[in-house]
Amino acid sequence: MSNLAIVILNYNGKHFLERFLPSVVKHSEGHDVYIADNSSGDDSIEFVRKSFPEVKLILLDKNYGFCEGYNRSLQQINSNFYLLLNSDVEVTKHWIGPLLRLFEHDPQIAVVQPKILSFNHKDQFEYAGAAGGFIDKFGYPFCRGRIFDDLETDSGQYDSVEEIFWATGACMLVRADVFHKMGGLDKLFFAHMEEIDLCWRLKNAGFKVMYCPESKVYHVGGGTLPKNNPKKVFFNHRNSLFMLVKNLPSGQLFYKLFIRMALDFPAAFFYALKGYPMNFFMVIKAHFHLYYYFFHYLLLRKNNPTSSKKMKGYYSKSIIWKYYMKKIKVFSRL
Repeated sequence: MSNLAIVILNYNGKHFLERFLPSVVKHSEGHDVYIADNSSGDDSIEFVRKSFPEVKLILLDKNYGFCEGYNRSLQQINSNFYLLLNSDVEVTKHWIGPLLRLFEHDPQIAVVQPKILSFNHKDQFEYAGAAGGFIDKFGYPFCRGRIFDDLETDSGQYDSVEEIFWATGACMLVRADVFHKMGGLDKLFFAHMEEIDLCWRLKNAGFKVMYCPESKVYHVGGGTLPKNNPKKVFFNHRNSLFMLVKNLPSGQLFYKLFIRMALDFPAAFFYALKGYPMNFFMVIKAHFHLYYYFFHYLLLRKNNPTSSKKMKGYYSKSIIWKYYMKKIKVFSRL
C-alpha cells in the first residue's frame, strides 16, 4: 500500500496533460501518479505512455463522468490518501507536504485543499475553490476569495489554516478509508457540485474539511465546460437541489428547498435576458430531474443521517441578498 496516490481524471485532455503533467511528475515527491482515463477519443494515453512511462494508467471502458470515473478508478488504488487533481492544474514545489501534515494533528480531518490561484492571473484567486469553500443557508456555494464571479487578489489575507465547509474537486486530498466509507462521490451527479455534497456528508458524519495556505497550486478552470455552457448550467442547478435534499436537517428541508427552487426561476429568466435561452430550459429541466429523483434521495437520508449542529463554513444568511442587494463582493465584509 502506498501512502498517497495522485489521481488525475482525464477525458480528451491531451493538451492539458502536455502542459501540466510535467509539473505534477516533477513535484510528486516520490508519490505514485495515476491517470484515470474516461475512455478518451484523443491520443492522451499514447502521449502518457510515451512521455511519462512512470505514470500509472487506469483505463475505463466508457466516459463515466467525474463522479463515477473517480469512484471506479479509486477502487483500483490501494493507498492511505487520494489526491484528486484536475488535469488543468499546475502544482508547485513542496505542495504535498503541508497538506499531509494537517492530517497528523487531527484524526477527524477527512479532506484538505490547498490555496487555489488562477493560472492566467497568478496573483488572483481562482473560481473553483479559491481559499476554501463556504455555503449559505439556501445552499449557494461561495469561497473565501471568490463570491459568485467576483475574484479577489491574493495579498495574504487568507494565509491562515481554517476549517471550511467544502474543498474543491480540482485539488483535494482525502483519506481513502473515509472516502470509501462514505460511498465516494454520488454518481447521479455525474459532474459539478459533487465535492460539496461529499464534504457536506462528511461534516454530517462529524469529520472536518480544512484549507491549507502553505500549499499552493494554479488552476486554469473551465477546462471541461465553459461557464455558460447549457450542460454546466443544468448540472449546477440540478445537483445543488439534489444536495439540499440529501443533506439539510429534517426541520429545515422543505422550506429551504422551496425557497431555493423559487430563487431558481429569476435566475432562469436572467439567463434568457442575457442571451442564453437554452440555459432557461436547462434550469427547468433541472427541476424536473429533482421531482423524478426526489423520493430516491429521501430514502437515502435514512442511511446518511443529517446534522442540525452549526458547522464551520456554514453561512447562516443569504449570500444572494448580501451580493446582489447589499453589493458585498469581498468575503471579509460578510
